[in-house]
Amino acid sequence: MEIRVQMVFEGLFALEELREIYRHALPTGLDADEEAQYDAKIVEIEAIVADLKAGTGQPKVAKIAGAIDLRTREEQAINIQPIQAAGRLTLEARKAVISYGDGYSTCDACRKPFRLDKICKPPIASFHQELAAFLNLDQARVVPGARRGFQAVTASLVQKGDPVIVSALAHYTEFLAVEQAGGVVREVPLSPGNVVTADATAMKIEDVVRETGRTPALVMIDHYDYQFANEHDVKGIAKVAHQYDIPFLYNGAYTVGVMPVDGKAIGADFVVGSGHKSMAAPAPSGVLATTDEYAPQVFRTTGMVGDVTSRKFGIKEVEMLGCTLMGANLIAMMASFPAVRERTRHWSEEVERSNFFIGRLLAIEGSRVLSEYPRKHTLTKVDTTGSFDTVAKTHKRRGFYFSDELSSRGIVGEFAGATRTWKLNTYGLSWKQVRYLADTFIEVAEKYRIPITFQ
Repeated sequence: MEIRVQMVFEGLFALEELREIYRHALPTGLDADEEAQYDAKIVEIEAIVADLKAGTGQPKVAKIAGAIDLRTREEQAINIQPIQAAGRLTLEARKAVISYGDGYSTCDACRKPFRLDKICKPPIASFHQELAAFLNLDQARVVPGARRGFQAVTASLVQKGDPVIVSALAHYTEFLAVEQAGGVVREVPLSPGNVVTADATAMKIEDVVRETGRTPALVMIDHYDYQFANEHDVKGIAKVAHQYDIPFLYNGAYTVGVMPVDGKAIGADFVVGSGHKSMAAPAPSGVLATTDEYAPQVFRTTGMVGDVTSRKFGIKEVEMLGCTLMGANLIAMMASFPAVRERTRHWSEEVERSNFFIGRLLAIEGSRVLSEYPRKHTLTKVDTTGSFDTVAKTHKRRGFYFSDELSSRGIVGEFAGATRTWKLNTYGLSWKQVRYLADTFIEVAEKYRIPITFQ
């Protein structure tokens, strides 16, 4: 690790230790012992600052709490891990985590009606309104991950034995949400290009009705799937679903927060997004938005009354279990939101950089793209069986040689040891970083004499 990165972390930790002194002091101020601790810590911080200026220093912190490694990959390397790229916290989100890290920090000013989406300080209530407007739907709630959004919808709409239409590329959490509700998953088969079409969805609905005598309770399709990040005809599929009077759930785990998503233009009854995957928020976090038509179902409030105490909690929403995303996760999502909203306006530039890198990768003989090409997304599945894997067959490190070569040049996040089919994501990288990434792959290919042909 570069010593300055190490010292930045040590400086941050030292400042937190300074903060800890105040957490044990009286509100009237520091006593004599605490003042001495404060002064000693200031001297330590000044020494760290001097090391930062000089680029020197001796690492003192190797672990957090004696067991947890420092995570410095975002400071030390270019991270192309496919599910992490759009979940990197913004600067403001990292500040929010520092300030609101305590468990119930969002609840300091919670007043009647004692519900998360009604809190005004911090401005959580208005954030919910902003989220709904951002997705062009009527109401929104924050949830602990996209999977909890799926769960809330299936729990509201799906009865035991109900068929639910999903993609043949659907994420496992969609399966689990249907199963937990007692439903039965029915998959729409893929086109030869690994895409879900409106026609194939209509045929699947007809098959299900004919075989079961039941109209599916829900159609749930990803805009871009997690396996290839191919684009699926969600607008056409929503239209088909509505022709059969079936509600449509738009899975935007890889779109909400990185590209424009207009729920009403799509025809979605529900939009689900992932905070930690695509909205620069900590895990677990996400968003569920819906129309006024379905809000009374998915955001229904409890009607249960205690038989001994006669207690009732009528304001609490059943599928949200009262309150959902609390503390630092929510505040960090809120802190990132202005930047997230702005970055969706520059999606075409992200895709352009993705295609630049993939073009360079394809110049390496034997490399292929298994996703749609040209790319419409920054997440891509590639096949390097005919290029980098040819080296792995005889290398003493096998496929791990490739990870070694990349990591030694500051590239991390590829599947360790994978040299056949694997995924990467260029989202959030600058042109400088994308060019460096492309040059690195070319450099490794040249080192092992893999032929390169530029078009």
